[in-house]
Amino acid sequence: MTPHGARAGEDAEDLDVEEVLALVRNSNGNHLPDPAARGETDSARTPHQPDPAARPGTRHRATPWPEARALAERAGRNATRAARRDPVSAPLDTALGLTLAAPLDALTDLPSFDTSAMDGWAVCGPAPWHVRDEGVLAGHAAPAPLTDGEAVRIATGARIPPDTSAVLRSEHGRTDDKGRLYATRDVVPGQDIRPRGQECRTGDQLLAVGTLVTPAVLGLAAAAGYDTVTAVPRARAEVLVLGDELLTQGLPHDGLIRDALGPMLPPWLRALGAEVTAVRRVRDDAEALHEAITTSDADVILTTGGTAAGPVDHVHPTLSRIGAELLVDGVKVRPGHPMLLARITETQHLVGLPGNPLAAVSGLLTLAEPLLRILAARPAPEPYTMPLRDAVHGHPHDTRLVPVVLRGDEAVPLHYNGPAMLRGIAAADALAVVPPGGARPGQDTELLDLPWASGGIGVCFT
Repeated sequence: MTPHGARAGEDAEDLDVEEVLALVRNSNGNHLPDPAARGETDSARTPHQPDPAARPGTRHRATPWPEARALAERAGRNATRAARRDPVSAPLDTALGLTLAAPLDALTDLPSFDTSAMDGWAVCGPAPWHVRDEGVLAGHAAPAPLTDGEAVRIATGARIPPDTSAVLRSEHGRTDDKGRLYATRDVVPGQDIRPRGQECRTGDQLLAVGTLVTPAVLGLAAAAGYDTVTAVPRARAEVLVLGDELLTQGLPHDGLIRDALGPMLPPWLRALGAEVTAVRRVRDDAEALHEAITTSDADVILTTGGTAAGPVDHVHPTLSRIGAELLVDGVKVRPGHPMLLARITETQHLVGLPGNPLAAVSGLLTLAEPLLRILAARPAPEPYTMPLRDAVHGHPHDTRLVPVVLRGDEAVPLHYNGPAMLRGIAAADALAVVPPGGARPGQDTELLDLPWASGGIGVCFT
């Protein structure tokens, strides 16, 4: 098994974090021009591709899966260069999942005063000790100094009285019938005292630029005196759920089916570092789709369905109409072959996801994840492999993404992995990247972690 983690020591072109962080500065505060200024009319844009009106009679060339992911990363870099977004000052309760755009330097010594590491007694000099009547609690003002032969009850985290020799733990002390305190073990000077500045001194760099804000980072920032952190702003994402056949509640009936992607995509996008600004439902109508796309101010628009060449598949004609540039038009991957990535403006992209749920997940991890990762200045996860317990049938020419669960040192392929099924991935820990032709039992296979199983910030879905 090949272990996985964050990349280290990569070139800037591979990691992208330093470049993205450097570009998050001195913007004019506007991510995108006003919708009217960016192409409400056909003549407002210069087309970047041939008109795909002839598409039904032609076969486009699908992009290999690894290349498609690389193209999505490149699109993210180009958008970052064009946008030059200002860093944001994010309150701690909203900063989870962001990337630090400035170092986290300590604003105070930690601890900021000598504190007790244990419940017990602060003692001065050798035993026996006379114990003061009143103890010292955390959060109280500075206590009076101790003198030789004196002790005072003290709580964990409380300020150490001046001239204290050591802290004697509660379980290591006893008192006689006269109330004098004795130690049941040797007392070492300084024991169980956390001296001021033990963890850091004011001005010490605690975390570097590019650090992902995790719950532990939030705790450290608060302890170090921060109310806000300076971070890379979240990319704004909007989801357009296409289709007249979709229900938002109740049981399927009369040819109508429940919408699975509307509930699934927003939390997944948040786990990838995006701010989901809206989820809009768009009927199967070319004008309605055109209006939805051209009025969106999101950095990334995601559409569901409509990417093939059926009678109500309006995504390609609409992209052609507004002069968008197709960067990826189909990917050699199953499920999810008809996914696409288009550049609408220098700072706005559209990811076209297939309408089948598992195919949409494939598109999300193939195109949206690399794009959003770069925009968020997150490092790429280190690729890792595990042997498959069972054989997996492959496509003759395309990569397959197959849900698996991790059991010990093996990845176990799951059933219910058809493009319209979610039963397999709902139980999965990862997706196995199965090369063309399939994989045999015991073959090491690359895995893509799913947010809820990766052990990273994605588990929080905020």
